[in-house]
Amino acid sequence: MTRAAPRVFEYTLPGGWKVLAGRTDADNDRLSLKVARANDWWFHVRGMPGSHVILQVPDDAEPDRETLERAAAVAAYHSKARAGGVVPVSCTQAQNVSKPRGSKPGTVEIRHERVLKVRPGIPAVSPDP
Repeated sequence: MTRAAPRVFEYTLPGGWKVLAGRTDADNDRLSLKVARANDWWFHVRGMPGSHVILQVPDDAEPDRETLERAAAVAAYHSKARAGGVVPVSCTQAQNVSKPRGSKPGTVEIRHERVLKVRPGIPAVSPDP
């Protein structure tokens, strides 16, 4: 049996950055542990259920704070905090995300956490040039 690719919501941020958000706990696991590369950024709203969100980072790039905040806003949007005002979102590089042995789908541990306070939102869809 082959593993299905994770079903994700996909967004493009200004500057061409790609953001992926998992739809289910199993999709979150695959996205966080199989799809994400070491230098990608991982996001999740703090303290409540929500999607794991990955900001895909090209090898020769480093996202600025505004890009990280936009990706964090996507994580807040795909969570139970969607209707909240400003919400805290945990983020770290994907290499700092691991799954505790025997834990249920969607459960991870993170190291080197940063917390960004953002308003939930998704990027406006802009037509391709």
